[in-house]
Amino acid sequence: MLLPEDFQYFKDSLARSDYSALRSILAEVNDVDIAELLEDLPIAQALLVFRMLNKEKALYVFSHFDDEMQQQIITAITDREVGAIINDLWVDDAVDMLEEMPAALVDKVLKNSLPEIRDRINQYFNYPEYSAGRIMTAGYIDFKKDITVAEALRRLKHVDRSVETIYTCFITNETRILEGEISLKDLLLARDDQPVSELLSSEPVYTTTITDQEKAAQLIAKYHLISLPVVDMEKRLVGIITVDDAMDVLVEEATEDFEKMAAIRPSEAPYVKTSAFKLAKNRFPWLFISLLTNLVISFVVDFYAPVYVAMPILVSFMPMLMGTGGNAGSQTSTLIIRGMAIGEITQGDFWRVQWKELRVCLLLSITLAAISFARISIIDPENILLALVVSVSLICGMLVGKTTGAALPLLAKKVRVDPALMASPIITTIVDVAAVAVFFSLARLIFGLPWEV
Repeated sequence: MLLPEDFQYFKDSLARSDYSALRSILAEVNDVDIAELLEDLPIAQALLVFRMLNKEKALYVFSHFDDEMQQQIITAITDREVGAIINDLWVDDAVDMLEEMPAALVDKVLKNSLPEIRDRINQYFNYPEYSAGRIMTAGYIDFKKDITVAEALRRLKHVDRSVETIYTCFITNETRILEGEISLKDLLLARDDQPVSELLSSEPVYTTTITDQEKAAQLIAKYHLISLPVVDMEKRLVGIITVDDAMDVLVEEATEDFEKMAAIRPSEAPYVKTSAFKLAKNRFPWLFISLLTNLVISFVVDFYAPVYVAMPILVSFMPMLMGTGGNAGSQTSTLIIRGMAIGEITQGDFWRVQWKELRVCLLLSITLAAISFARISIIDPENILLALVVSVSLICGMLVGKTTGAALPLLAKKVRVDPALMASPIITTIVDVAAVAVFFSLARLIFGLPWEV
């Protein structure tokens, strides 16, 4: 880990062109920290330091750069250097990089890659976007089950260093069909003469190349895997997804859902590197929709104008009723969306979720209604009917909020719309309209208020 004083020493050494000191620092610092360090430098200085790294370390550092930094490096370096990077870079990392690059830079990269590397990259691009095939790596260890533990360990000692992980080994037959897996721990603890077939796990957990990458990452989290085998439609092993790639997917998906729930168009660029114009552009659509939906609320409020003109005190309770119902709906939708994201809740749980939220709503709304009733009664003992109207409206508003918040994400999933879009803006609008309509209708009925001024 790079401490602040180390960072300052690095900058001072760079300013003095003390390359000996720079090499000493780079030799001791983690690849991830070096990548973050270079991203904070002007591109000319970053490129100078990047070229000081040995080939293997430079490759690891490059894979940890963000999209913008990778593009800047590819633009600045020579064709020979581009070839050295792309030919040794893991194919899944190369695909991830190329997906975000402008066409001109993609042409530069592919032109300088070896034919076999170019073919493998193109093969990855044949898989659907956001599928397991796009994030898998072809670097894995596989054995035939008729070998002994000693033979397996000998093979592991001579494995290519480009393989991402050796902690899980896979068993395939002559046609590469996945038959099982063995952990490195099991191999090390087994007898040398023991057949590998005796160590095979039960039916291995695997995914297919066309499975959504988020579902594949969830499998790794669910079964606590280090790597997940990826097979084609004939169950032939074609790659693995490692836990670090799964973490990246889950972080990206969680960030995207969070932004959608906050009514922001998702952005892959870091906040500090995103222009004010782009941030405004990402936020404008939902704010515009919010403006339109608030016009609906204004229309409903205007429709009930004769009611609150005849009894102005009613207006003072509108923010409480709208806010409480909206927050109740947002709480529920957030929990449901989270449950759906981690696989706890499915579309088949619709009525079970509704029943549970109904019970939760009754417990919360009756409690809050009792508090509101007591508060109004104490402040204005002569207005018991008003306290009753407010309390009943509060219960109705929360009921709409809870049921809507539970239903919309599940219904969205059914019609193949992102459930995160069914969060705050839409639910709040529905709840606000319902709360206003119930409150003023009930007040008019109880107090005999007119429809016309």
